[in-house]
Amino acid sequence: MKKMIQRLLSRKVQALIHKHQPRVIAVTGSVGKTSTKGAIAAVLGKKFHVRTSPENYNNEFGVPLAILGLKSPGRSVFGWLKVLFYTEKDFPDILILEFGADRPGDIRSLCDLVLPEVGVVTAISPVHVEFFGTIEALADEKAELVRRIPGGGLVVLNADDDRVIVMRDQTKTNVLTYGTRPADIRGSEYTLTTREDFSFEPEEIFSSIAFCVHVDEEERKIVMKDMLGRQQMSAILAAITVGKYFGLSLEEIEENLKDYQLPPGRLKPIPGIKGCLILDDSYNAAPASMAAALTVLQDFHPVEHARRIAVLSDMAELGNYSQDEHRRLGFQVAAANVDLLICVGEKARDICRGAAEAGIEAEKLFEFSNIEEAGRWLDRNVHKGDIVLVKGSQGMRMEKIVKEIMAEPLRASELLVRQYGKWLET
Repeated sequence: MKKMIQRLLSRKVQALIHKHQPRVIAVTGSVGKTSTKGAIAAVLGKKFHVRTSPENYNNEFGVPLAILGLKSPGRSVFGWLKVLFYTEKDFPDILILEFGADRPGDIRSLCDLVLPEVGVVTAISPVHVEFFGTIEALADEKAELVRRIPGGGLVVLNADDDRVIVMRDQTKTNVLTYGTRPADIRGSEYTLTTREDFSFEPEEIFSSIAFCVHVDEEERKIVMKDMLGRQQMSAILAAITVGKYFGLSLEEIEENLKDYQLPPGRLKPIPGIKGCLILDDSYNAAPASMAAALTVLQDFHPVEHARRIAVLSDMAELGNYSQDEHRRLGFQVAAANVDLLICVGEKARDICRGAAEAGIEAEKLFEFSNIEEAGRWLDRNVHKGDIVLVKGSQGMRMEKIVKEIMAEPLRASELLVRQYGKWLET
């Protein structure tokens, strides 16, 4: 039944693509896909009619549903029949899609379904590597998107990632690069500004990042409100690169980005109980994004007796890299001058072991087998002024810890990730 629905869905989508001829942008990579996709939509959305995929709609079922602009009906046969017979008159000019790769051949299958004009590769990290064996095999899978972009299209590559930038040799079509290293679209002079107090309403601006963008001979300072972290600068640079390809000026791009907001669970500052600050990065986790989040935590300087607290859980689908990557993360926690480390889950115990090897005292390390225990401990032990980073793989449901210690838990449905449908049942 599943295979039959997939075949029918693919035929329906391919017929729509043939009929409407939208321009297609695909974003792939181990980390940063969703933020990059959202930034591209913000850049293009005021000039074009765009459609982008929600959250994890990045596989053989998710991508067709994203193209149709529909949500998954789950196990409902009647719901899938409605999808298959769905008709739409107002089809978008541009589709902005996320291409995931859990197994070898996934990117090829998605390109067979809908061939993008523009392919963006964000970064390569040992996540979803479980069925690839090596990170090199994973990188080659992601590079399939680069190889498939047709002549006259565009490949957009992150110059700051060594495994990504070498992909330029695997295509004969146009290539544009972005990053803080020498690149076609280069960012520099990154700064982070935050409020001094943690007593703010969630709709108020707590932080902003600023950086200079260099394009050809032009230079412009970009300020993004309510963001934290250099990784967000990377997503914005990728979006600027795509925007230039679609004919927008840097001035237009800056204007279009003014209203861009990150979705929940992506390093969002949230007021916490007892006057603490939560850095909610609970959407998902990979080694590279964990390291980036720790860098943001390190950028904060707690006042008086307040502390930097890292609440980290298992990273999923790392295959043979799992133990080493969790242990390495423990060393990164120590380097980030974290005052307390709370590890949640069986695999996360290796984070604590790595942190102990790196010199963090035993009394600063806490291990919990589940999120409920960790949440209750934090509820009792956070202090005024503490900065609490919460991050883990989506299957660990770390947003439940955020809900436990946020100042206004009744606003969880608007502030936290995964507050709908099946997610609320588990």
